[in-house]
Amino acid sequence: MVFKIRTLILEEPPEVPIYDAKGEVVGKVKLPPLFGFPLRKDIIRRAFHSAHTARIQPKGRDPLAGKRRCGESWGIGYGVARVPRLDNGRAVFAPMTRGGRVTFPPTTMKRIHEEVNKKERIIAIISALAAAANPELVRARGHRFTTKHVPVVFKDDFLEISTTREIREVLKKVGVWDDVVRAQTKTRIRAGKGKMRGRRYVEPKSFLALLPSAEVPVFKALRNLPGVDIATPNLLSILHLAPGGMPGRLLVTTESALKLINEKYVVVKL
Repeated sequence: MVFKIRTLILEEPPEVPIYDAKGEVVGKVKLPPLFGFPLRKDIIRRAFHSAHTARIQPKGRDPLAGKRRCGESWGIGYGVARVPRLDNGRAVFAPMTRGGRVTFPPTTMKRIHEEVNKKERIIAIISALAAAANPELVRARGHRFTTKHVPVVFKDDFLEISTTREIREVLKKVGVWDDVVRAQTKTRIRAGKGKMRGRRYVEPKSFLALLPSAEVPVFKALRNLPGVDIATPNLLSILHLAPGGMPGRLLVTTESALKLINEKYVVVKL
């Protein structure tokens, strides 16, 4: 599916160096027009909020929770509150009693997902991609890199790398490996009961690898790096480009992936 966006303000996208599979500069490439799109933090945060809430599972209560006691009120004249009681005098059923029902229990009918317009979602993705070409925004987000230009673009022979050891050497040469080390050293144990519910560790986000397809050897070499996410142009989400609703994620991509992105998101200057 192709999305076409027309805009009045469009900066000239920058030129970035292009690297080969050994991490050597072999030329320059001009980024697609969408990387000159204006930054819209308000739309990015709105789209992120919609995508984030769509993943939340509705939570409810058993309709009979706290109501499985056959107590009756004793009425007046006993010097006790008129709440349902057992024969031994224990109060049951009422919200303020031990083991009683909840006053306003959560319900599955609650509207959790905040919907967003389709065009707003597309503009948010394009704006977040443009933010990935601004080194100041990428550094402000906490990423560590020594290269002067972002995103980091490789030739398609990069897709043939099949081992993480080779990936490490290439990323060291282009100046991105420090961000992976940052994600590894800052991984910590979560505070609270979440550590007992399948989410024990909190792992910072490192760079986003944008590949033309998941059926390439480099996919297996990248998938186990700390904090690294992998996406394709057809499955690219605002959750990848702006985690937490903050744009400026460090992006590592290839020539063919840029071509697919340019074909999917067509930005025209009025």
